[in-house]
Amino acid sequence: MNINLLLEKIDKEKQIIDNIRPLSDSILKQLKEYYRIGLTYSSNALEGNSLTISETKVVLEDGLTIGGKPLVDTLEAMGHSEAFDFMYDLASENSFTEDNIKELHRLFYRHIDEKRAGEYRKEKVIITGTSFVPPTPGKIPGEMFLYINDINTAVNKIHPVLAASLAHREFVRIHPFIDGNGRTARLLMNLILFRAGYPITIIPPVLRSEYISFLKLGHESNQYDKFDRFIAERVYESSREFKRLVV
Repeated sequence: MNINLLLEKIDKEKQIIDNIRPLSDSILKQLKEYYRIGLTYSSNALEGNSLTISETKVVLEDGLTIGGKPLVDTLEAMGHSEAFDFMYDLASENSFTEDNIKELHRLFYRHIDEKRAGEYRKEKVIITGTSFVPPTPGKIPGEMFLYINDINTAVNKIHPVLAASLAHREFVRIHPFIDGNGRTARLLMNLILFRAGYPITIIPPVLRSEYISFLKLGHESNQYDKFDRFIAERVYESSREFKRLVV
């Protein structure tokens, strides 16, 4: 489907959602917990975390570790939940800052590696399965300065879904942290959508291969049409799911 037609469909879904707002405090609280678990599970699972959605719920709601599962999987769930809360707090602000981004990563990663949490990587990284090579460590501060300026401009000039996709793919291209870049990128993507009134968007782990292949294609060719459309499709499906939950 043409991306512009897809954006029109997304905005029709958003209009339906807007017409039933404001939602009650009780519903808003339930939705926040629903998406905390759903986004934490899906975003971690895309990166190889072995916790199921039920196990993620146990970790976040009961504070229990899961027997037979690596401790790091539990730590990733805990950290993502804390970063999710911070994303919610940022929703009332109008712009991105470098401190915001570093704090999102710090909260996610601090249980795993406190020294490197929220700190730009100081070493070169090689991403397997692709010819794309992320910027060297010395270029990261400058790249991130341009990134923040570009995203703050984009959110005021282009459709929020396209701005969210841009924020996601460019962040992953720069790869500023040693680990946790994909999860931070998906939180930033959702922050843009959330600020613009769109529901939290989840990329199901079952679509991991498609998601990675479109991102890889974009980085290698600098052509992101397929990735932008993929993200728009996920926003559309997440909008329909949100409508199902609240209407």
